[in-house]
Amino acid sequence: MTGAAHPEQPPHTPTPRPGGRSARVRADVVAATLAEVTEKGYDGLTVEAVAIRSGVHKATLYRRWGSVDGLVADALTASADQPWPLPDTGDLRQDLRRITQEVFGVFTDPELGPTPTALISAAQRSDAGAAALRDFFAARHRQAAEVAERAITRGELPVGTDGAEVVRAATAPLYYRLFVSGEPLDARSAERAADAAALAARAGLFAPTEEHPIE
Repeated sequence: MTGAAHPEQPPHTPTPRPGGRSARVRADVVAATLAEVTEKGYDGLTVEAVAIRSGVHKATLYRRWGSVDGLVADALTASADQPWPLPDTGDLRQDLRRITQEVFGVFTDPELGPTPTALISAAQRSDAGAAALRDFFAARHRQAAEVAERAITRGELPVGTDGAEVVRAATAPLYYRLFVSGEPLDARSAERAADAAALAARAGLFAPTEEHPIE
């Protein structure tokens, strides 16, 4: 299969490297990987094409990334490292709406959407990619949990509410439409997902109970 792992190199996720030239090489390779997977998809992604586009020798790519699966995984890791400015409207529902509107806006934008769509689709094709995708979403949910933590401080949510679960509940319906059901995603659907998560959070569905206390 085109884009499969090099026969002598098992798929793996590369270990982080220090800054300087190594960081520049990684940035070039990640950019080339994103461009290639956007244009050609997982089946058309090859180490050779990434080497040509990035200007990094093919032997270096095999040594550090191992395969196209390693390249896809590291592209996700690099994306997770990028800062994500969070809304702070003073109201949980509005904050969640801003988050879901951002997801909707990115994935439905004809210029911005193809790259994250192609990357997530590619990640689902390998164990290394799937693991990196889980880590990516876990990192994003941990970051965005701040909107729920602020709501707890304001007295808007019960103490102990799991902020990451609140954000996961708000965004999951969007990703379901995008990558599972294929149903169209519109702005109202994004708003409705945020509103449902806010209502559930205020009702205490993401807070500890006597049956399920905080450990």
